[in-house]
Amino acid sequence: MADAQIVFNAAEDYERFMGRWSRAIGEQFLDWVAPAKKARWLDVGCGTGAFCELIIARCAPASVNGIDPSPEQVAYAKKSVPRADFRVAGADALPFDDRTFDIVVSALVLHFLPDRAQAVREMRRVARPGGIVAGYTWRRTASATDAPYGPMKRGFEAIGATFMSSPLVPEADLPGLAATIGACGLSNVELRTFDATLGYQDFADYWDTMAIPFTPTGRSMAALDDKGRAALRAHMQKALPVAADGAIRYSATAVAFKATA
Repeated sequence: MADAQIVFNAAEDYERFMGRWSRAIGEQFLDWVAPAKKARWLDVGCGTGAFCELIIARCAPASVNGIDPSPEQVAYAKKSVPRADFRVAGADALPFDDRTFDIVVSALVLHFLPDRAQAVREMRRVARPGGIVAGYTWRRTASATDAPYGPMKRGFEAIGATFMSSPLVPEADLPGLAATIGACGLSNVELRTFDATLGYQDFADYWDTMAIPFTPTGRSMAALDDKGRAALRAHMQKALPVAADGAIRYSATAVAFKATA
């Protein structure tokens, strides 16, 4: 597997690739966080605004802010979720004063950040004393990838091809996540996993979604020659679970934390 810098600058494609999975895990995550109503929220790494939309729909917030380093994602979020306030910014230097928010969250972002500890310290800084700092990311270890693209990664390995993805980080598994969160000055730390089982209409739907160009799967597929793509397609058609109606369904797992600032 080759590490690659994944840049999410195609908002509609990202929504198709990851939106359904993000919402499925996000709903469980918000139930676990059990936030009070009328809270001031910050979503660190808001992407297309899908998680902010969930917060508004389920949590009766007083306000919702989101930051993301991608101007394209922020522009999409502003159109999709007009009730929230979105800014272009990085997680390592949040553009807010100390003690501004009641709840600071990060959804499917930690594994992309070069300095996860700094991001968590910034999340703690902008949270009010006694506020909630929480987040989740896909579970990935040296031996397993439980992200939604996990089956495709295993397919590349099966045919002896290189799969490109973001670098493997300790925080993508519970022990590493616990170590980082514990070192950042937060209290009442809790950790757990969440599972989501979702589907694609048929193999063509799955294949086309995985082939979206900017994604790790799409970039990896584009690097194959015709023979390699044919071998990958044949392997995936055999390896994926297919229901009687042709639908493809499988599970993905995220690791999560919540703590008190």
